[in-house]
Amino acid sequence: MATGYQLPSLTTVVCGIFVAYVLHSIWTLGQLFIPPECPEYYQCLHPLIAQNPRLQFFAFSSQKKSPEYANDLKLVHHIPNFKYKKDLEEVLPVPIPRKVRNNGTMYLHMFLTSLKADPDNWHSVVNDEMSVYGFSRLTKYHIPEAATFNLLGKEKGSRQSNLHRPVTHFQSQIVFNILTDPVSLPRTSVPHDIGQSLRLSPTGFYLPILYIDQLSVRLRDLVEVESSSTEMNLTLKYSPISYGKLRLWLQFEAAMQPMSQLGFTDKDLDEVKGIFSDTNLYFLCVTFLIAALHMLFDFLAFKNDISFWQGRKSMAGISTSSVAWRAISQIIIFLYLLDENTSLLVLIPAGIGGIIELWKVTKAFHITFEGWRPKFLNSRTSAENVTEQLDYEGIKYLSYILYPLVIGGALYSLFYSPHKSWYSWVIHSLVNGVYAFGFLFMLPQLFINYKLKSVAHLPWRAFMYKAFNTFIDDLFAFIITMPTAHRVACFRDDVVFVIYLVQRWLYPVDKSRVNEFGESWEEDDKKCVEHKKKD
Repeated sequence: MATGYQLPSLTTVVCGIFVAYVLHSIWTLGQLFIPPECPEYYQCLHPLIAQNPRLQFFAFSSQKKSPEYANDLKLVHHIPNFKYKKDLEEVLPVPIPRKVRNNGTMYLHMFLTSLKADPDNWHSVVNDEMSVYGFSRLTKYHIPEAATFNLLGKEKGSRQSNLHRPVTHFQSQIVFNILTDPVSLPRTSVPHDIGQSLRLSPTGFYLPILYIDQLSVRLRDLVEVESSSTEMNLTLKYSPISYGKLRLWLQFEAAMQPMSQLGFTDKDLDEVKGIFSDTNLYFLCVTFLIAALHMLFDFLAFKNDISFWQGRKSMAGISTSSVAWRAISQIIIFLYLLDENTSLLVLIPAGIGGIIELWKVTKAFHITFEGWRPKFLNSRTSAENVTEQLDYEGIKYLSYILYPLVIGGALYSLFYSPHKSWYSWVIHSLVNGVYAFGFLFMLPQLFINYKLKSVAHLPWRAFMYKAFNTFIDDLFAFIITMPTAHRVACFRDDVVFVIYLVQRWLYPVDKSRVNEFGESWEEDDKKCVEHKKKD
C-alpha cells in the first residue's frame, strides 16, 4: 500500500530554523571582523596610528555636557606621553562640587592630542589639529539599594526615606579603548558604525578612534554621593582594542538602546551588559551558542511536557503530591525572584514555568472548570489508588523531617538575619525551604518508581530536554546574576536527574507495561498485525 508524503514534524521544523539561525548569526558576526578591501591606495582612508604617533591624554571633569560651553573644567588626569599599546589602570581623586552633592550631574571629558597641546591652556587642547574627543557620565540618578534591618530589633541604617527616590550616584569606574589595528578603509564603503567616529588629520589620515566602553558601565560600580562627599575615587581603565571587537561592541550598544523602550529596566540592561563585559570574546561566543540551545530545549521541553499532560487520562505511577509541590514551589520561587528584583532573563521563564505547573495540577487532580468554578472528579482507577497509597506513604515519612527544618530555619532567620519587611521574611523563609529541602518532595516519585519497579509512566522525552537545560542552567548560574540560593538549586537538580537515570537503567522497558499515553508495546504490535490482515 503506497504511503503519501508526510509533512515534517514541528520538532524537525523548529530544529531546522534553529540551525539556520545559528549559521546566519555566525556569518553575520564573522563579517564584523573582516575589514572591507581597499582596491587602490589613494581610494582609501589610512590610519595615522600606523605611523606610531606620540600622543597626550587629558581628562577633565565638568558639570556641563558640552565642553565648549563649560567654564568649570578641572584637569583630573594628564599623561604627557600616552602609551596606547599597553593596558593602563589608575585611581584618580575627583573633586565633587556642591551642586553635584545636591543631586547634580557631572561628566568626564577625555582628549587625545599631539604633544603640541598645552595642559594649562584649555583652548590649546580643544583646537589641536590632532585632537580626538570622547565623554562619559560621572553621575547617574539611581534608587539606592533597599536597607535591611532586624524585624525584632532596631533598624540598621536609616535610609528608608531614600528607598523610592533616585539620588545622585558616582560612577566609580570608566573604561576606554583606542583602535590600534592599522586598518585602511575604502572611502566609498566605510562601515557605518566606524564612520561615525572618524576624524581626519590635515594630512588626510584618519585620527585614532577613541571608544568609551558603555558596556562596562555597571550598576555595581555606582557609589551614592553623600552630602559630605567632597572627593571620590575614579578607577580609569584603558586597553587597546582590535577592529573586530570594536565593531562587535558598537553593534551590541546599538542593539541595547531599543531594549529600554521595550520595558527593560536598568537592572535588566545591567545583567545583559555583564554577559559582555565580564567575559572574554571566545567565551562570549560560546555563551551565545549555549543561550540559543537553551531556548531550543526550553521550547521542546514545554511542547513535549504539554503534549504528555494533554493526553494523560490516568495518573497511575505519577506522584500527585510531587506535582502539587512543584506548582507551589514554582510560585514561591517566582515571588522570591520578584522581591529580589531579579533580571527578566530569569524572572520570565520562572513565571511561565509556574503557569504550566498550575495547569498540571488541574490534570493531576482531575479538576475541570465550569466558567470560573472548579469541579473535582472523583473517578479513580485501581492503579491510581495504588499510586496514591504509595505517594501518601512517601510523604508521611518526609513530613517528619521537612516541616521542623523549615519552621526552625524561618525562626532562625527572623532572629538573626536582617530583612526588608515582614513580607520579605515570609518569602525568604519559604524559598529557603524550597531550595534547601525541595528535592525531598521529588523523593515520593522516586519511591513510587522503586515500588512499581517501572519508570514507563514518566514523560521521558520532555524529561530529557529539561535535563539538557539543567546542565545549561549550571553554566548560566555563573554568568547571569541571580540569588545564591537560586544558583545552588541549579546544581541540586543535577543530583535528582542522575537518580532518575539510574532508575531507568535498573528498570528496563517491559513491553507489557503501559506507557505515558496509556498504551503498551504488545497492544501496538497486535494493532499492526490486524491492520496488515485487513489490507
